[in-house]
Amino acid sequence: MQQEPTIGRCPWVDLTKPDYVAYHDKEWGVPVHDDRVIFEYLILEGAQAGLSWYIVLRKRENYRIAFDRFIPERVAGYDERKVQELLANPGIIRNRAKILAAINNAQRFIEIQHEFGSFDTYIWRFVDGKPIVNELRRLEDYPATSRESDALSKDLRQRGFKFVGSTVCYAHMQATGMVNDHTIGCFRRQEIIEGYSGKFAKPAKPCVT
Repeated sequence: MQQEPTIGRCPWVDLTKPDYVAYHDKEWGVPVHDDRVIFEYLILEGAQAGLSWYIVLRKRENYRIAFDRFIPERVAGYDERKVQELLANPGIIRNRAKILAAINNAQRFIEIQHEFGSFDTYIWRFVDGKPIVNELRRLEDYPATSRESDALSKDLRQRGFKFVGSTVCYAHMQATGMVNDHTIGCFRRQEIIEGYSGKFAKPAKPCVT
């Protein structure tokens, strides 16, 4: 009986974890231009700081419920009573600094929306409106930061965001398709190049650093 060929995937994917595989195959690296989804990733990447992404991924649905489906206007209005409620929620990472950062970042997020018309317009400027496609082969080839993530981190921090170091920003850029870091041997790399980069490309605006 002939075996089916093994599908090539990025080396960081743990094939024993179906939810991790599904995240890689369906979401990671796909360009995102929906402000609510961008905000969700920003908050989750901030929650991940110092932890593994898989821990956050497994708690994502709990986060969506706890944080009102990541609607920025709702999160921006959270008070101390809501903070205490979140700190008592075992379904999320109960870190007061990260929870307060999420509320603060929601407020700053809305400020950027008002300034640029959308957060999408603001953030994609840092890659000139289209995904950066890297040529990676091994796990060791993955960078932790880039010139673009450095610039994004610097600008976000100047605007008052918290938990947005360059490593967090680079992970965000990878997740939302601003950077295509699927390895050359991964089946998703070319699919995303062909199916999304041209479709979602936006006019470039000067990058403020």
